[in-house]
Amino acid sequence: MKYYLIAGEASGDLHGANLIVALKQKDATSEFRAWGGNKMQNQGAQIVKHYKYLAFMGFWEVAKNLRTILSNIVLCKKDILAFKPDALILIDYPGFNMRIAKWATALGIPVHYYIMPQVWAWKENRVRKLEKHTNYRYAILPFEVDFFKQKHKLPIDFVGHPLIDELAAIPKSDGASLTAALDLTKNEKIIALLPGSRKQEISKILSVMTAIIDSFPNYRFVIAGTSNIDQSLYHQLAPGVDIVMDQTYDLVRLADAAIVTSGTATLETALLKTPQIVCYKTSPLSFAIAKRIVKLPFISLVNLVVNRLLVRELIQSECNQTELKNSLPEILSKNGRKAILSGYDELIEKLGGKGASEKVASLIHKRTHA
Repeated sequence: MKYYLIAGEASGDLHGANLIVALKQKDATSEFRAWGGNKMQNQGAQIVKHYKYLAFMGFWEVAKNLRTILSNIVLCKKDILAFKPDALILIDYPGFNMRIAKWATALGIPVHYYIMPQVWAWKENRVRKLEKHTNYRYAILPFEVDFFKQKHKLPIDFVGHPLIDELAAIPKSDGASLTAALDLTKNEKIIALLPGSRKQEISKILSVMTAIIDSFPNYRFVIAGTSNIDQSLYHQLAPGVDIVMDQTYDLVRLADAAIVTSGTATLETALLKTPQIVCYKTSPLSFAIAKRIVKLPFISLVNLVVNRLLVRELIQSECNQTELKNSLPEILSKNGRKAILSGYDELIEKLGGKGASEKVASLIHKRTHA
């Protein structure tokens, strides 16, 4: 069988890679072509375009790059036609993938949507489009099932969150190599800084994160870098601050606390059992538009799943040096840490058990071979 996957960011590349592994276990002769990144490529997918050229974040940024986005859509359609997949697997990235879904279903190409668009947050009208332009849908968050099945009567399969398996599969490090690389002293404590995986968000948030360093002389602040971003950007925005590249999980495990840009990383940090503060900042125009149309009580997945303010969120104007400096001592305290870790246990229970990638692969394989 031939599978075509489309992901537009780092988390989608990770989920897609694990799905490819699970699909290959069902059929070792399967072929994979994808829009994604290094992780999918390492699992045998031929990458058409890397996600680092696709990640446009915010309304204004999308508008500025509309010509590039439209040309990518044309390229993608041509490539799908040439590949002739038995199944098209869309992973998040809704602005792009919903257009491809509409086009593909009109041609009779089976469309599977894995990591659903966040229509429960905004653009609820997309539910009817999902019903019309996708054949199968897979939910990874428990409240998505209530939203799609109960509110909108749209069939969907709940498979659990793939991060549970992805983190469990990574060998737990004793932190020795990271400790040596950072030349940490025996009792030195770490605050991990996770500024995101896009140049745009890093540019807006990292300088705020590092502005509080002098206020916490007993802690070592370390940036979790990614090789998809030129290392010079980190040095430019945070001169003299330690950086570890592509070792985010080890760093978060080792850290006493983390300051995290909103996104999948907030969930990863929670599953790694590290107290965190969530930050989010975008352009004033993009934020003004989002504030008018997004109707959610929280911005982080952690708080949305447990349905309460478990971790502090510093959004837009609150994402500043003063608020961050005042918030960090609470999660470093014994009681604050205990409360957050207890909430993380609740979060993990609500996310369901292991085996998300296996469940999705089984359903896709079964439906493709039906």
